[in-house]
Amino acid sequence: MNTIIEQSFSVPFSYQVCFTEDLFGLDNLLFVDALEKGKRPKVLFVIDSGVSEAHPSLIDRIKSYSHKYSDRFILAAEPMVVIGGEACKNDLSIYQKVVEGTHLYGIDRHSYIAVIGGGAVLDMAGFAAAISHRGIRLIRIPTTVLSQNDSAVGVKNSINAFGKKNYLGTFTPAVAVLNDFNFLKTLEDRDWRAGVAEAIKVALIKDLSFFTWLEENAAAMAKREMGPMKTQIIRSAQMHMDHIASKDPFEFGSSRPLDFGHWAAHKLEHLSDFRIRHGEAVAIGIALDSAYSFLQGRISKADLDRILNLMHTLGFELFIPELEGANLVKGLQEFQEHLGGELTIMLLESLGKGVEIHEMNPKLIFEAVNILLNFHNQHNAEKIRN
Repeated sequence: MNTIIEQSFSVPFSYQVCFTEDLFGLDNLLFVDALEKGKRPKVLFVIDSGVSEAHPSLIDRIKSYSHKYSDRFILAAEPMVVIGGEACKNDLSIYQKVVEGTHLYGIDRHSYIAVIGGGAVLDMAGFAAAISHRGIRLIRIPTTVLSQNDSAVGVKNSINAFGKKNYLGTFTPAVAVLNDFNFLKTLEDRDWRAGVAEAIKVALIKDLSFFTWLEENAAAMAKREMGPMKTQIIRSAQMHMDHIASKDPFEFGSSRPLDFGHWAAHKLEHLSDFRIRHGEAVAIGIALDSAYSFLQGRISKADLDRILNLMHTLGFELFIPELEGANLVKGLQEFQEHLGGELTIMLLESLGKGVEIHEMNPKLIFEAVNILLNFHNQHNAEKIRN
């Protein structure tokens, strides 16, 4: 005889994504207002080394801020500076250092880890927070375009393992996401540009009007005009948040529409030994899958040209040698393994509308690669002539 006892429960999640300038200005209450009221919790700061180098006064500003608001929170220790970029997700000792910090400084489940940096550091520190004490409260403070308009607003945390991106990870929402636009001012051009790829992605699969807006404002963003960049970030973040709330935020199924262009992007990052940024790889992946959509007759040549020209205006290179190797197609299998279940790839049904398919033809993939190579060669020739 079998005895079965069944339980069912749901846990609501609520968090804010906030936008400001000068987050640690002494009169800016946004950070302290994100903390639990009346508890005076400990806060352990984890800072991307690239951010601390670009903003040498940041740690002193955090200390001054904590001193002014010492009745609201306790600075648990000297802020912890860790290497940024994909290196922090590839080196297991980095997340272990954060975990060790929670032990050494008594960071418990009513304390906070506040992580300041690009998407990779946010992923790593979020993973460390999620597995320490089965979950320490996390505040994300993204410092790149890509992390402000996409990765930081989601619920995923991860590190890389076994040569695979995001192999170890959790789904754990942050308590709050605090975006300070001032951090963007010191970005290299590559990082300023790279994050816009995620806005193009969500516009192409969900909102033609946003794609058109990106076309109209691409030149201004390429010139580093802050106004259009702020608008793009907020609109993209909102669209990503709307998707998270709509269904399957913890990805129990095999469908991941927001990963349009990502099956190739993840593989290209590894094949290039992370020579290319995540956003740069996503731009190439979007271009590749858009070309594939064209070859299948889903979008017109004019539509494809609009996509490729938008990326060219922003300054993206849409071809790298790693696209031509046989290893590229292995990214499909790895993408399926990561998702589990049936292979599900997002393509374009039209500009502003995605469609899911469950198989891809390797021959067409490499025809799409040739389209990108020809586009690359054409624009290189024009550059030489000019």
